[in-house]
Amino acid sequence: MKKRKLLVAMAIVIMAVGLQGYGFARESGEVLELVNNHGVINWSRGIVYAKGIGKATEKTIQKGEKGSAEAKAEMDARSHLFETINRVRIDSSTLVEDLVKKNDLIRMQLKDMIKVAEIVKREYLSDGTVELTLGLKLHGGFAQFILPREIKHVPNIKTISPRVQKRKKIEEETKPGVKIPVAGVYTGLILDARGLKGRPAMCVRIVDEDGREVYGSAYVSREFAVHHGMARYEKEIKAARNSQRVSDNPLIIRGLRAQGSGRCDFVISNADASKIRGASENLLFLKKCRVIIVLD
Repeated sequence: MKKRKLLVAMAIVIMAVGLQGYGFARESGEVLELVNNHGVINWSRGIVYAKGIGKATEKTIQKGEKGSAEAKAEMDARSHLFETINRVRIDSSTLVEDLVKKNDLIRMQLKDMIKVAEIVKREYLSDGTVELTLGLKLHGGFAQFILPREIKHVPNIKTISPRVQKRKKIEEETKPGVKIPVAGVYTGLILDARGLKGRPAMCVRIVDEDGREVYGSAYVSREFAVHHGMARYEKEIKAARNSQRVSDNPLIIRGLRAQGSGRCDFVISNADASKIRGASENLLFLKKCRVIIVLD
């Protein structure tokens, strides 16, 4: 029990970081998913928001008291946050609610996190009604106990690309200071999945036309998946290109189709898969989850 409380406490601290200043309003280019009209999963920011409403009684309005309505709004918001977080897709076939139903420990941990989820917005209406918005980060503590155990720490990758060896040989034969660029070594991956009716999930899977995995749980190191997510979701290619997540030389490829029951897995061409597999250096950006998926 003490161990569980300690883990939850650590997760709460991690979740609180970065929520300040985030509102409920839609930002241009963000991938949002509305849940039951009172919750939103912001897949671009990696935050779940939920609203609650507390209506003041005539008696409290006359006394000028806001506490009762605010308490009702907070209770309502925390209930809605639990509903909303349950609709988060872990992978193409699993929702958070599936784990909650099967595992009492996960359900209790989630309840504990929601009890202290941060209030990111308060609104006091003229009729005495109070509206509160809560926010809970998908990354950090929440991801630590929700992501599958199969996602493990990956040790440092030794790069042995033949292209790098070739470049060194060429440089030795050319003038000092002349650098020969090496094709096929990238700093990140942008998957253009627009028009495929794909949907976001915490665990991303990309396969080639033969079904062989190109990117998935086996390719990432747990610390990066926990703190940054396996992928970031955007609605515009320009925003993806400008993201520091994929640095200055990302490989941009086009998805062929989305698949899986949740349509969260993506198929790319064998030719594009070969570009990723072409140099061991590319495993470094996969390990660090330097992946952005562009959706409609």
